[in-house]
Amino acid sequence: MTSTEHLDLREIDACLFDVFGTVLDWYSTVTRQVARLSKGLLLEGSQDAVDFAEEWRAGYYAHVKKVSQGGEGTVNADIMHRQILDDMLTTPRWSHFVEVWGESDREEPTMIWHNLDAYQDTIPGLTELKRYVNILALSNGNFRLLLDLVIESPHYESDLSSSVNVPWDGIFSSELFGSYKPNKKVYESAAYHLSLPPHKIAMVAAHRFDLIAAASVGFKTIYVPRPAEDSREIRESMCSKKNGGEVDLVVKDFEELARLIREARES
Repeated sequence: MTSTEHLDLREIDACLFDVFGTVLDWYSTVTRQVARLSKGLLLEGSQDAVDFAEEWRAGYYAHVKKVSQGGEGTVNADIMHRQILDDMLTTPRWSHFVEVWGESDREEPTMIWHNLDAYQDTIPGLTELKRYVNILALSNGNFRLLLDLVIESPHYESDLSSSVNVPWDGIFSSELFGSYKPNKKVYESAAYHLSLPPHKIAMVAAHRFDLIAAASVGFKTIYVPRPAEDSREIRESMCSKKNGGEVDLVVKDFEELARLIREARES
């Protein structure tokens, strides 16, 4: 049973959620969809499809790290994803993809990131949770990308088009704050716009680095392990401060988090 002995969940007025990897399953979606759009160059379920998706994501992490530490680069994730894709297609392993993804064809694979699958617990967990606290995205995704995860976009027509209809109360894109997580100003800016002291805000993420940065500005921290995020060693070692760990709470999924907050509010 998850213990909340040293964390008063009644104090939390807003939960901010990392999106890619925590709320939405980028790994399964991107691995599947790059294969479907490759016109036979990648087989669905193949190691090559996995490698392509992971290399694209690794490029994301490298870019985010550089910019969050003050380096130059776009803070728009769509532009970033396209730049990484362009760079990948110049490498020996993936250069043959220019046969099917020419310059004018690359918007569709880039738009995969606008149509990611939700984890099974995401919609029911968040729907229940928002009965008790405000729930908002705090994501490195650009604003348009995050908006497309809430509404059906009329601007991008594709056979990939779908909306997971995440029931946010609001959206914070790091693009609006001029950097990426884990830069402290992203978390501080979100707290400012919520008009809440940091201790009344909880950051919910499947990434240790995100929570460590959030804690440094005074946020409460809630870790949700996801199979494609962090290493297995980190996932299995994460525990609450009560048990000698680095975060305030570890939950198995959003439904458990909603239950714990409901029980705290009703106690």
